[in-house]
Amino acid sequence: MRNPPRKTNRGTTSHETMLTAAKSVIDDSASIRSTAKLHGVHYSTLCRYVKSVKAARDNNRPVPAPGYKSNRRVFSDDQEKAIATYLATASDLYYGMSPKESRVLAYQCAVKFDVKHPEQWDQSQSAGEDWLSGFLSRNPQLSIRTPEATSLARATSFNQSTVAAFFDKLSTVMDRYSFQPSDIYNVDETGITTVQKPTKVISRKGMKQVVALTSGERGSLVTVELAVSASGNSVPPMFVFPRVRFHDHFIRDGPVGSIGVAHPSGWMTESSFLTFIRHFIHHAKPSCERPVLLLLDNYSSHLSIEVIDLCKQSGVVLLSFPPHCSHKLQPLDRSKKFVNSASDSWMKSHPGKNMTIYDLPGIVAQALPLAISPANIQAGFKTTGIFPFNRNIFCEHEYLPSNVTDRPLPIAESSSTAIATQSVPPPSLVIDNQPSASTIADQGS
Repeated sequence: MRNPPRKTNRGTTSHETMLTAAKSVIDDSASIRSTAKLHGVHYSTLCRYVKSVKAARDNNRPVPAPGYKSNRRVFSDDQEKAIATYLATASDLYYGMSPKESRVLAYQCAVKFDVKHPEQWDQSQSAGEDWLSGFLSRNPQLSIRTPEATSLARATSFNQSTVAAFFDKLSTVMDRYSFQPSDIYNVDETGITTVQKPTKVISRKGMKQVVALTSGERGSLVTVELAVSASGNSVPPMFVFPRVRFHDHFIRDGPVGSIGVAHPSGWMTESSFLTFIRHFIHHAKPSCERPVLLLLDNYSSHLSIEVIDLCKQSGVVLLSFPPHCSHKLQPLDRSKKFVNSASDSWMKSHPGKNMTIYDLPGIVAQALPLAISPANIQAGFKTTGIFPFNRNIFCEHEYLPSNVTDRPLPIAESSSTAIATQSVPPPSLVIDNQPSASTIADQGS
């Protein structure tokens, strides 16, 4: 058993608890055993502390803190609370401190607070690893985590003003059309490479290097476009292959109903996204009498004139996310990805064979049912506050990195002002077929 249960609570009882128990025994003549059981303290520990408190009172000395020679505390509870709050706030600001930096901070606090600390701290100019382990055990709200890389643009763009503007537009279209969960879709693309990242393995202890096979050093990229609805359904994906011409055998092993196109770069283009919109309309079956809402990021390939015209004619209402906010607001970005694990399993099932772009549709077909299960899709829409609609889904600490850019949106002088003349780009666009929506600029302002 890696973490056996503690048989005693030695060293974990706070000073306040021990002092309260000792006062009950001394002042109220309570039984030591019953008081120790009531406060969760070992009776022999409480007996020794009661003697210490009595001796301190008789000699007019300060009441001593409960001491545990095997687990001495360097900082008081309030001092440790201040350090824990500082570390948590630094992490919320996307400037979290590593274990080594945290130990250096502890040493600096020990010098600043002028508290007694081990001599080894002065030699290494940092606290010991044992102190950090004990500190984390006493503050279970903290843990050592591997952070996700986030660009400065994303950290500063996700602010309260931008998010509020997006939810205002979402509320407007939701009230105007009374969309049901099956009418709310999110579309996004992701790149899949033929060189997967190996998953964790069990190996011999003490080995300096553990290796796992990949298909190659540099792989080819295939873009996968996918749309899901708030009810948990999905539209078959579309593959963009890095080829000049597309052939049907490219997606022979792909998910049922999937389609494919080709482009030399393998990236999504305006023509490729237009093909996907036709594919989406075929499966979602929107109409002007029963429109659907399509949430998407505002890349240039997604907002071409041909795409906008086709969506207006077919009853597809487009709402784009604010720039650099899709990592928080887009349901497909918040969902888990299983393609890398499926690629790793494929390599183990095909020893000695290199993975090609034509193997990727079969791998996606294997991973897709796990990645876009109805529970995962619905959880993605719920955690972003899109459905059920919740504009207060994000906590205050999630906006901390954007404090420097959290400012109200500029007010245009007139509603006919073009987007190009605004001081900053609009946070999101709403495009529908309502008569009042005469221009895209009016909807984005």
